[in-house]
Amino acid sequence: MSNTDVTKTVPGAPVDVFDAMRQEMNRLIDSFDRGWPGTGLFKRSAVEGMGLAIDVRDGDKALIIEADIPGIEEKDVSVTLANCILTISGEKKSEREEKKTDYYLSERSFGSFRRSLRLPDTIDESKVEAHFDKGVLTITAHKKPEAATAERRIEIKKA
Repeated sequence: MSNTDVTKTVPGAPVDVFDAMRQEMNRLIDSFDRGWPGTGLFKRSAVEGMGLAIDVRDGDKALIIEADIPGIEEKDVSVTLANCILTISGEKKSEREEKKTDYYLSERSFGSFRRSLRLPDTIDESKVEAHFDKGVLTITAHKKPEAATAERRIEIKKA
């Protein structure tokens, strides 16, 4: 039995149909997560299929968004902004061909990613910049001047 099987069938005990369906669905989903033997189908990596991991830092004057995208060139990455939705997308393509006297190897792989996030209303959409250096995408979203005002303390009163 797989790791998802919590209970074992006891001879003569009534079968819980919903539990059996849940276990079968878990088994099926687990098989997609592991990939089909010998095919590599549905296997996920850091860029292909799993989305794009990002780090977001909120500074006094800007929001800084960083994404590590190794092995991808700047021309294969797109950053768009529409209605406060920032979208980072791209595609990774690689080909490898090797010819020797006793063998020939040809491999191709590709995958795409897309990540969207809503920026706060305090961001000045006309002042969003993106820089790409050595596989790291850095997006600086400057805040509106009124967003950088000093905070004020709010008194807490007894009810």
